[in-house]
Amino acid sequence: MSAHLIDGVGVADAILRDTRELALDFERTQGRKACLATVLVGDDPASHTYVRMKTNRCQRTGLESRRHHLPATSSTADVVALVDDLSDDDAVDGILVQHPMPAQVDERAVFEAIAPGKDVDGVTMASFAAMSLGTKGFHSCTPGGIMRLLDAYGVDPTGLHAVVVGRSPILGKPVGMLLLARDATVTYCHSRTVDLPHLVAEADIVVAAVGRPELVKGSWIKPGAVVVDAGYNPGNVGDVEFASAAERASLITPVPGGVGPTTIAVLLEQTVEAACRAAGTLAART
Repeated sequence: MSAHLIDGVGVADAILRDTRELALDFERTQGRKACLATVLVGDDPASHTYVRMKTNRCQRTGLESRRHHLPATSSTADVVALVDDLSDDDAVDGILVQHPMPAQVDERAVFEAIAPGKDVDGVTMASFAAMSLGTKGFHSCTPGGIMRLLDAYGVDPTGLHAVVVGRSPILGKPVGMLLLARDATVTYCHSRTVDLPHLVAEADIVVAAVGRPELVKGSWIKPGAVVVDAGYNPGNVGDVEFASAAERASLITPVPGGVGPTTIAVLLEQTVEAACRAAGTLAART
C-alpha cells in the first residue's frame, strides 16, 4: 500500500479564498479591515519567522496585521498589560500570542488575558471548554486545521479509533476533544505511555503531536490508517517516520506542506469571523 498525500497547501488555499471574500465584504460594510494583533516576546528566531509568515499571509488575504514585540526581559505583568490593552481595543479583532515565551513569563496568565471573543488562536480555557463541550467558540488553530484536512479528504471520524500522541493544551488535548465530538473513540498517549507501538498499531487515525522527530515508526502504523503528522522539527522532519509510514497508511500529511498551512488559514479565518461576529454580521459557529 502507498499512501495518498494530504495536500495541506491546497486545503489552506481553499479556506483562504473564502476568508478573503469575507474579509473584503467586512471592509466594504465596516469601513476598515479585520485586524489581527500579534504579540511576540523575546528574540527566538523561529518565533520571528512564524510571526512574519502570518503577517505576510494577513496582507495577502486582506487583513490588517499589527505586530507588537516586547523585549526578552519582559515580565508577566508587562505582557498581560499589553494583551489587556489589545483586548480593550475595538480596532483589534483577534489576538495571537506567539509561544513559547521566556521562562519568567507565565504563559497561561498571558493567554487568559485574551478576551474570549478575540481568542482566534484558541488558547484560552474558555476556548478549550467550548471545544470540549461542543459549545460556540474558536478552535485551537492546529487542531481546527487538522479537522479541516480530514473533512477535505472525506475522513469521517465516526466510530473510528483515533490515537493522539501528545497532550499539549493547545494541540494534543484539543484535537482529541474535537475528534471525540465527531464520535471517534480517542486514546491519548504521551511520554509515560506503556507500549506506545501497540496502541498506535490499533489506530484508524494517528495524530502525532509530541514534538520528537520520527518518534512514531512506520512499522507501527495499521495498514490503511490515516496519519496526521503535526510535528515540525529541524531539517523539515516530522514526528512520524514518513517514508515507512507512507507504505502502510492510506492517507498521510507531509512535513512541511501538511498541517502547517491549514493552521495559518484557520487563524485568519477565525480572525475575520471574530470581526464579523463583533459587528453583528456573522453568527458564532459551534
